[in-house]
Amino acid sequence: MSTIKNIFALHQLEITIGYAFQNLALLEQALTHRSFGPVHNERLEFLGDSILGMIIAKKLYEMFPHNPEGDLTRMRSSLVRETTLAELAREFGLGNCLRLGPGELKTGGARRDSLLADAVESVIAAMYLDSGEEFDTVRQIVLSWFESRLKTINPKVNQKDPKSSLQELLQSQHKPLPQYKVVNISGTDNDQVFTDEVCVEGVSEKFSGKGSSKRRAEQDAAQHLLDFFAVKK
Repeated sequence: MSTIKNIFALHQLEITIGYAFQNLALLEQALTHRSFGPVHNERLEFLGDSILGMIIAKKLYEMFPHNPEGDLTRMRSSLVRETTLAELAREFGLGNCLRLGPGELKTGGARRDSLLADAVESVIAAMYLDSGEEFDTVRQIVLSWFESRLKTINPKVNQKDPKSSLQELLQSQHKPLPQYKVVNISGTDNDQVFTDEVCVEGVSEKFSGKGSSKRRAEQDAAQHLLDFFAVKK
């Protein structure tokens, strides 16, 4: 059962996201990680991921009627990727409302990009179900979340993921491709955290990244190396 303090926090979150739930338990479930108990947000995350993808895809389709599919795909990926959703979650203060098990609380799960991004997708699904599957209502709210990002997105700007950008940069300098290596796996079987290292020829430093999958950890490591190159310019 929710405490008065938790209910207040949920109502504050409702104000921030712009949607008042008829069934507050749905919002509570959307903010519940599987480490907390048997009723958690994984199924909501699955549904919310598809709803979000559809909303953003349709908006980009309308905004850029003359751009090819490749441009639209890259822009959509940049808007719905984990780091962007985690940024949104932090803007909402969503981490303060997450329900996590003792292990996740101890390891700072409320600050982890993967958990924050999953919760954003889960909240979208919870709004959809709570509204009686009123897609247009959810669409308007979600687009309001992305308003500033949609205003600045540009198909001419590189929307590639960090690994692709790093590979292209090294190829332009006629250098060998980067090498990635898993250096640590922590957490439980159902919620692992990967730490990957990337190294490139001519750079003595090693750059590491973390993520909920090997791919996400590699992307994070590649971004750190790209930041290093940017500073050196």
